[in-house]
Amino acid sequence: MAGRATPALSTWSNLVTSRLKYVPLWGDYTLSQLTADGFAIRKRTKAGHGWIDAAAGRRSNGLAYVGGVSGGLSVGVRDFWQKHPAQLDIRGANTERAELTAWLWAPDAQPMDLRFYHDGMGMKTHDEEVDAMNITYEDYEKGFGTPSGVARTSELMLWVHAATPTRETAALLGNVTATPPQPTPRPEDLYAAGVFGLWALPDRTTPQKAAIEDRNEALIRHYINQVDERHWYGFWNYGDVMHTYDDDRQVWRYDIGGYAWDNSELSPDLWLWYSFLRTGNASTFRLAEAMTRHTGEVDVHHIGRFQGLGSRHNVQHWGCSAKQMRISNAAYRRFYYFLTADERTGDLLTETVDAAESFLRLDPLRKVRENTLPPARRDAVSVGFGTDWGAYSAALITEWERTGNPQARAKLEASMRTIAAQPRGFFTGSGFMNIDTAAFALSTSKRITVSHLSAVFGLPEMCAEALDLLPIPEFEKAWLEYCRLYNAPAEEQVAALGEKLRGTSLRQGHSRLTAYAAVRLGDKALLKRAWSEFSDRTGSRGEELDNGPLTILHIKGPLSLNPVTHAVALSTNDSAQWGLAALQVMAAEVKLKEKR
Repeated sequence: MAGRATPALSTWSNLVTSRLKYVPLWGDYTLSQLTADGFAIRKRTKAGHGWIDAAAGRRSNGLAYVGGVSGGLSVGVRDFWQKHPAQLDIRGANTERAELTAWLWAPDAQPMDLRFYHDGMGMKTHDEEVDAMNITYEDYEKGFGTPSGVARTSELMLWVHAATPTRETAALLGNVTATPPQPTPRPEDLYAAGVFGLWALPDRTTPQKAAIEDRNEALIRHYINQVDERHWYGFWNYGDVMHTYDDDRQVWRYDIGGYAWDNSELSPDLWLWYSFLRTGNASTFRLAEAMTRHTGEVDVHHIGRFQGLGSRHNVQHWGCSAKQMRISNAAYRRFYYFLTADERTGDLLTETVDAAESFLRLDPLRKVRENTLPPARRDAVSVGFGTDWGAYSAALITEWERTGNPQARAKLEASMRTIAAQPRGFFTGSGFMNIDTAAFALSTSKRITVSHLSAVFGLPEMCAEALDLLPIPEFEKAWLEYCRLYNAPAEEQVAALGEKLRGTSLRQGHSRLTAYAAVRLGDKALLKRAWSEFSDRTGSRGEELDNGPLTILHIKGPLSLNPVTHAVALSTNDSAQWGLAALQVMAAEVKLKEKR
């Protein structure tokens, strides 16, 4: 019986084989994600023949598998659709040797265009550039809006399989690619560790505090929603947010000078990280993570003329001629490193340790200085005690913490002691620093210099951490004097300094300085004053702030290309500074109670 079946089976096999030769073998596949809102899958039999549309969808997780029944390889590209245009190609899948290519910039897309977006509009002098900046808020200078030295990190994940993965397994790996698991300490444990300066756990014990907590959560949710609604995606854009909203056009001012991409202006990075520390909220972490990746890579020049410096806010991330340490600031990156031990971020933090070398090549304040500086020397470069030293101290503190580098500690201490020794302390404003020792020369001037920007780029947070690590009495005295007097009544300023301070603003944001002084001095009256300052309703542009619940407008129809939401009277400057002040003033009250 068995012998009789053999010819029949052979005939059937030959029949199947002969008919299969008429079934096309598909060897090449392409998934292209050219925008954040759509991908397409095509396939063809082999090179030289036409592509067939196979499928389409909205947002791919960026996973591809090539192999057979005996196994193969999966490749996943993180943030695949967010950092479009991206592409996955499989070639020769019908042969003995297939190829899988993960494109970080899709070959199906237009070429990457990094040219500056305007021709200078006739500006040839610093006076003309400053005049234009007063109109468009853009600090332009020919040759400075260059992408030379900027960077972008991409993450790929590989899996080796013993057999073709099931659809369920492939979907799981796609989800892991898109959102890798991330263990983090509990907020209670982070708080108990006493790290990252002045902050505390959420507090809803009074209606006022509950309203603050609600507003902070609502603000963060709004920015998370804006990322999606406004399509803040793309290879170079993802992770940043916009600076200012345009009420007339119902869009963020994406095309107007310095009002467009935010580039860490007034520290939204810090606001998001402190909000995460105290809540452990995963959505807040992911928003802060994307911002940390972007601002540390795209907004900073890592090689070349501007090495170690970042670019101020602009229509293009690298477009502004203000290249400063306040943007390459290690204070914005250190949270992510210490929470994840991410070594790419560690590399970026190490870069900032030598950022002061840039002062030998470029004066950040060249357009607005009242007096001409002598040529920069290694033993004497001009460094501001606010935005410059705040960022430099963050680099030194972080390097010392990460590596135990004694030179970083010595430089930090030398700079702290010599700032304290200045005739007006922090009110001296700036000094000539020796790059090799970080010590400042003693100024002979007793002039008072103060800027509303000095303490809104991480300086208060880094001074708090510096004093926790190196409790230098004279530095603490100088810093607390600045904290106590910046927002003080005029008569107190005159009594302490001999004159009223000029050039101060951002009163609400600076309320956290008053709150910090209240904690260090154990002064309940100062804390009361901090709460009063926090309630001040004057915004960064002189407008009246709405400190209550967000007023959200829903916009659709002819007023907007897509249905979107708009938070009334909101800017990223005000959001970040309100958030930092809110969290630190509330924390100061907790700390004062703990001291009693």
